[in-house]
Amino acid sequence: MLELKAPPAGDLSTASVPPATMSTQRLRNEDYHDYSSTDVSPEESPSEGLGSFSSGSYQRLGENSSMTWFQTLIHLLKGNIGTGLLGLPSGREERRPLVLGPLSLLVIGIVAVHCMGILVKCAHHLCRRLNKPFLDYGDTVMYGLECSASAWVRSHAHWGRRIVDLFLIITQLGFCCVYFVFLADNFKQVIEAANGTTTNCNNNVTVIPTYTMDSRLYMLAFLPFLVLLSFIRNLRVLSIFSLLANLTMFVSLIMIYQFIVQRIPDPRHLPLVAPWKTYPLFFGTAIFAFEGIGVVLPLENKMKDSQKFPLILYLGMAIVTVLYISLGSLGYLQFGADIKGSITLNLPNCWLYQSVKLLYSIGIFFTYALQFYVAAEIITPAIVSRVPERFKLMVDLCVRTAMVCVTCVLAILIPRLDLVISLVGSVSSSALALIIPPLLEVTTYYGEGMSPLTITKDALISILGFVGFVVGTYESLRELIQPSHSDSSTNSTSAFI
Repeated sequence: MLELKAPPAGDLSTASVPPATMSTQRLRNEDYHDYSSTDVSPEESPSEGLGSFSSGSYQRLGENSSMTWFQTLIHLLKGNIGTGLLGLPSGREERRPLVLGPLSLLVIGIVAVHCMGILVKCAHHLCRRLNKPFLDYGDTVMYGLECSASAWVRSHAHWGRRIVDLFLIITQLGFCCVYFVFLADNFKQVIEAANGTTTNCNNNVTVIPTYTMDSRLYMLAFLPFLVLLSFIRNLRVLSIFSLLANLTMFVSLIMIYQFIVQRIPDPRHLPLVAPWKTYPLFFGTAIFAFEGIGVVLPLENKMKDSQKFPLILYLGMAIVTVLYISLGSLGYLQFGADIKGSITLNLPNCWLYQSVKLLYSIGIFFTYALQFYVAAEIITPAIVSRVPERFKLMVDLCVRTAMVCVTCVLAILIPRLDLVISLVGSVSSSALALIIPPLLEVTTYYGEGMSPLTITKDALISILGFVGFVVGTYESLRELIQPSHSDSSTNSTSAFI
């Protein structure tokens, strides 16, 4: 069997560290650990004796955890910031209203953070009840279902972990599909506008790009490189890529903010509200951006002073929410109805901002390996464990190659960045971030007594997530099949300066 070794806890730094290994029997092993788009390992320093979310008696009895509050904050920010951030300003004028958009982001952010708190509270409660050192998202759901008063639910509790795994796979491979489209769109724009690229970033004139080839061919061009990248199973090597991704994306975000705050046009022509029928697509994009709930439990488990984790969680997510609202609003104010699927596609056609596109694309390229690693460690062990020892490596590489090819094919079939983000957000992110945590709280605490107000609150949040799941998925698919406007390429690669 293939087994990947995680770096020692003492080697961690503020640079992101990719997710840790799972046993090849992780789908059937009670000790397996599940994680989302996170760069930390729950297995390197397990916690013991978990109490309630705010318990003063909460302490760790096992190996010392390794992360300071600042490292935890950095990892939390990294786990919640990606291509979804750049897609928040996108949408046609009637889809991204000036007032409703920021208010919606604020509400979704508050609800998403509340659900993160619910997950941590339930995990602490179940760890204390079951005397377990650590529970990941999947195990927390499984043991929460075992607390149900229904015998049928208890007998099928293992499906809770499998459902979390399924949505986790969809989410992570969905991220990978988004990365294919993002890389193709940005590289295509830079290459096609290369002849007209200047050193003057102040002029606002449209450059007619030199057509090279369809964006789908760019995706195919990236395919072999991403396949080779997916073959890397050494966590230390992946941590280097994670550090490079962090640095390039941080510099790119600074340059993007520096541009969009300059000479903002008169916003009075932009709509304050939008027709409700256009809202589901924006909902999918927003929940895609906020879906970092899988990072919460591993981070809490590795923090030295875990009693401060609730404060770090709320501080970090407040920063993320402010970042999302500010970039989404400023980007929309700056570009209006001309905004593209990613704000990088609206940057000026000068070498400074073309380098920003390339820098962010490099960060996304390296991040592909980290996001892919999560899905691969769920799928490949179940397949590799069924073949003879001498074929295990070959089968593992073949499965990884097939998975990368699947994400490429899906990206080719849905080459619109804004719709890919919205679809992934509606299908899987809404389930992991909004639907499951409130239901988990009800199953965990109902037998011990819950107030009607708490039950009503949890029901409303789950209903909100389910409605977003159904309507957002329907609208995304409908827009893909029958675009509501003549130019279906809302994230076209036209260059502007």
